[in-house]
Amino acid sequence: MFGEACANLRPVAKINPGGDTPVSTPTEAIREQMMANNEEYRQLQRQHALYAAELDRLYSKPHLSDQEKIEEVRLKKLKLRLKDQMAGLIQKARASN
Repeated sequence: MFGEACANLRPVAKINPGGDTPVSTPTEAIREQMMANNEEYRQLQRQHALYAAELDRLYSKPHLSDQEKIEEVRLKKLKLRLKDQMAGLIQKARASN
């Protein structure tokens, strides 16, 4: 039960203590640069967002069928693979700077 509740948690942006603008870390700056200049990164991000939306659709249901539970696991794995690929591109960009 606790694991299901944690699965629905979403990360929260850090807020500047002196205001309400998000804090930009070096990694976030690289992410923004990649979104602006790297088509591969943008494609990975778009697909990641599609998987996240599909998971949100599943999470909105009060109960999942066995097939939907399998789909949930599949989507989580695909989403994680994309996240790893995006992290790899960020790591390469960080190393080249």
